[in-house]
Amino acid sequence: MSNHHSAAATVSRHAESEEHDHHRKVHESQQAQRDHLDHRDHHEHDEESHGTPSLDRTALMATLHCLSGCTIGEILGLAIGTGLGWSNWPTVGLAVALAFSFGYAMTLYPLRRAGMAWGTALGLAFASDTLSMTTMEFVDNGIMVIIPGAMDAGLRDPLFWGSLILSLLVAGLAAFPVNRWLIARGKGHALVHGHHCH
Repeated sequence: MSNHHSAAATVSRHAESEEHDHHRKVHESQQAQRDHLDHRDHHEHDEESHGTPSLDRTALMATLHCLSGCTIGEILGLAIGTGLGWSNWPTVGLAVALAFSFGYAMTLYPLRRAGMAWGTALGLAFASDTLSMTTMEFVDNGIMVIIPGAMDAGLRDPLFWGSLILSLLVAGLAAFPVNRWLIARGKGHALVHGHHCH
């Protein structure tokens, strides 16, 4: 009888131990699920809180990229036209042509270096840069034409260089919201960034 009671007690303790282990495992599983959910919520919150600055930073980098190409083309075009004594419109035409050429080239170079085919690279360059550079060129050259004497000033005249710097800065400010709008919709430089080549 005593052996029977001892055996029953052993079975009871074993069952209690198994039940305790089961409860502990359930608790650990629930805790792990809560930790996972907390981590996911925190990650999503970080993405939301940093979403706008990231968009602004991408738009800023795209604007500076386009501005670099446009600046090189503008300086060369206006300097050549002014140096040769051309009238306003041929000078502006040369500056615009060179600005677009250098702007597209700066986008094409990393794409081609990454092994992208010419046709695909050209399509991305046109899609990502055209609207931004058009905005810059319209504003930049418009300001140069409007400022009295800027287009007629010689290359050694501070008026020429001061007007050019001012016009490029204003052009960059005008192009920033354009780039931001395009990138927010997955267009513009977002297309190039999507290929991780820029």
